Amino acid sequence: MNSARELLFFYSMEDWFKDRGYPHFTHRTPLTDKANILRYISNPIKVSKHSFSPLLLKTLSQRRYKLSTFGKIEKRSHKILSNGIIKSNIKIREILYATHIDAHIYSYYAQEILSNKYEKYLESNTHVSNVISAYRQIPTLCKTKYKNNAHFAKDVFDEIKIRQNCVALAFDIENFFPSLNHRLLKLIWAKMLNCKALPPDHYNVFKSVTNFSYVKLQDLKTKKRHFDEKELAKLKNKGNTFFKSISELINSSVIIHKNQKHRNGNLIGIPQGLPISALLANIYMLPFDEAIIDGLSLKHNVFYRRYSDDIIILCQEDQVAFVKDFVEKEIKKIKLTISIPKTETTLFKNENGRLQSFKVVGDDLIFNVPMTYLGFEFYGYQTLLKSKNLASFYREMKSTIRRKFKQIEKRNQKILNDELIFYKRKVYRLYSFKGQKSRYLPAKKIELRNNRFVVKRFKRKFRGNYIRYVYRAADEMNSPELKRQIRNHWKILVQTISRFSN
Repeated sequence: MNSARELLFFYSMEDWFKDRGYPHFTHRTPLTDKANILRYISNPIKVSKHSFSPLLLKTLSQRRYKLSTFGKIEKRSHKILSNGIIKSNIKIREILYATHIDAHIYSYYAQEILSNKYEKYLESNTHVSNVISAYRQIPTLCKTKYKNNAHFAKDVFDEIKIRQNCVALAFDIENFFPSLNHRLLKLIWAKMLNCKALPPDHYNVFKSVTNFSYVKLQDLKTKKRHFDEKELAKLKNKGNTFFKSISELINSSVIIHKNQKHRNGNLIGIPQGLPISALLANIYMLPFDEAIIDGLSLKHNVFYRRYSDDIIILCQEDQVAFVKDFVEKEIKKIKLTISIPKTETTLFKNENGRLQSFKVVGDDLIFNVPMTYLGFEFYGYQTLLKSKNLASFYREMKSTIRRKFKQIEKRNQKILNDELIFYKRKVYRLYSFKGQKSRYLPAKKIELRNNRFVVKRFKRKFRGNYIRYVYRAADEMNSPELKRQIRNHWKILVQTISRFSN
């Protein structure tokens, strides 16, 4: 391995500056503005006086096909029985994103200031550093790339193989980001900076992520629940904003909401989706991580890993009650709650020379039910892709093809043309083995310069698709069965195209 290449990889950091293309309430900031923006956001006095704009709230809904109980009948369904009422089990996730200049401030303070302090703190305690997986750049052993979910899952699965007879406890924190306690967050934030209180600039950033306001994206769709594309195109050419200024937003009929999540009379929660949110969540969990390491891992040989709010603990069968009680007590100390319905207990036993998984439900053991972790299902003797993720991939593939054929049909009706022209290259790149290689693709964007539209051409990097991820995961985890799961993807893709073309 070339040592210069290793050093270049290891010391390279993700750039805080990103030319975010989405429309918001302030003008877009191209790369040419980076120097001016850096002078502004690296000045603590200016940041301490900066007025943060309202966020935009986008609601993502995820349809789930899960095991549910209806009376005494247990079956998989898109619905769930709750308090005698049948409801949809669609998962709603609220994502909030900041204006361009605000996002630069969050990104700069996360990557250039807080992340360095956080990693330096973890260096002093390798036990804690080893258990935190999410939102960090952790080099692989060869130091040519960073670890991803496949590496983190493999670490847990390998530990189970070593222990053989053990129990895996999978905990999930209830409403993680919306439940963070502001006082505790401020204290741990100051601790990272080695200060008794937050400096004025950090305090202003802290206030913006705790006492925030937002506008629902849906409220901006004023034309039959859609955007006014003509008006949006005019504003896009002037800076990619929904309004000419913040004052125009304030004077408009659009409702500006405030963070209203309370617990015991106090505001709680931070927005999920900001460049700084993930790092703040990791910092907030530090007291819990240290308590688990000191109280369980070092004293009772308990294996612990945490990926954001997903907690995995491996212990002996006779330790389960003690571990559950300890985790619930420690999570309450940081004002959070374990989601009991989402807590899963999986027993692994070596039976007839083969490691086998059993789901623990009360006093019953259900044979051959896998432990699910980071998009994989682990049975003890084999590792498979999570069935929901695989189904989601095929559903997205078919939906994209259907949408493209509808666009072709609509266009042909407009120009009175019967010829069906379907461009397959992009579909192949996104959903087949032909898109597994990373490459630079030609792209273009239109900019307004001196009252003239100028077409700017550039190369956009395509990093591969889901098929590439599966192939790499199969190699990293030494699990060829992952490749077998997607062996029919090309056949399904071709059949779907053929069905809609006919």
